[in-house]
Amino acid sequence: MKNNVKDILEGRKFDAEKIITLLKAEGKERDELFRESARIKHNYTGNKVYFRGLIEFSNICEKNCYYCGIRRDNKKFRRYNLTDKEINDAAIYAHKNNFGSIVLQSGELSNPDFTARVTGLLQSIKKLSDGKLGITLSLGEQSKEVYREWYEAGAHRYLLRIEASNPALYAKLHPDDELHSYHKRLECLKTLKKLNYQTGTGVMIGLPFQTYEDLASDLLFMRNFDIDMVGMGPYIEHSNTPLIKYKNDILPIADRFDLSLKMIAVLRVIMKDINIAASTALQAIDPLGREKAVQAGANVIMPNITPGIYRDDYYLYDNKPRTGDSLDDCIESLKKSLKEVNAVPGYGEWGDSAHYFKRRKNSGK
Repeated sequence: MKNNVKDILEGRKFDAEKIITLLKAEGKERDELFRESARIKHNYTGNKVYFRGLIEFSNICEKNCYYCGIRRDNKKFRRYNLTDKEINDAAIYAHKNNFGSIVLQSGELSNPDFTARVTGLLQSIKKLSDGKLGITLSLGEQSKEVYREWYEAGAHRYLLRIEASNPALYAKLHPDDELHSYHKRLECLKTLKKLNYQTGTGVMIGLPFQTYEDLASDLLFMRNFDIDMVGMGPYIEHSNTPLIKYKNDILPIADRFDLSLKMIAVLRVIMKDINIAASTALQAIDPLGREKAVQAGANVIMPNITPGIYRDDYYLYDNKPRTGDSLDDCIESLKKSLKEVNAVPGYGEWGDSAHYFKRRKNSGK
């Protein structure tokens, strides 16, 4: 049985063994993978890259995940919570600069006050933009009723990263309690699809205990779940988290970066018309990490438009990109670097997932 990269790509049948071969590709075979992912991206999503203005409006979190810098028990940094005006002002910035949409992201909270606040923000952002700004939420696990309320208030995309699709690996990354349930997270993803959200998930790449088999299963999980969008990137340690004790047992950072690009490329090959985000974590390793992800198959970038005095406090991992440049300068620099990889911003467009509409049509909804 032929099992080189060219034969696998031409065969179009992707099981775990073939995906692992693609993820391990080096030299000319690696180049072959990236050429094919770039070709598919061009054919299915074109050369547009959709900007999602990222507003990280609070780093207060009730979760205690072992990998995350804003975990509940980390007391060694400043907590913050933007005012509604600060959030709305950031949304106005996105609208005036012709971003098609924004992402509202925060630490995970689940209570009536938080629910009501987000509902009010969705309504105000829709009003201030005359309904023109698309809104993605990344606010963790909520009840079906809360998800429905936010959908009806104006959100239409939701990103809930599974982080690891293998339940055994997931258990090693989270405390063993009802706040950190693999089953609950999976059920939330199913609920989001049922409520007609464009549903997104993602994983970390290069985790402690993670194998190539795990990564292949992650990609097959996304395919089998029929996901609409994905945000995934390299695992980067945080010095004030329990997983830091395994820092000498994981792949070197450069290998995690390269493996992340391969994950994006393989996902583009097996799920041709979904939206794939170029994560900020890639930029933490390589200043042009997001642009390299675009070349590999990504078609969404999330410029951070959180007010500058808070931007450095949403500190999920060490060495998160920081800048003293103005937001305008950062955006202009991003536009120039995208031009160098033959990509153009999709100004004023929501950039919805083509896969979502096909999925809905096929389901008869």
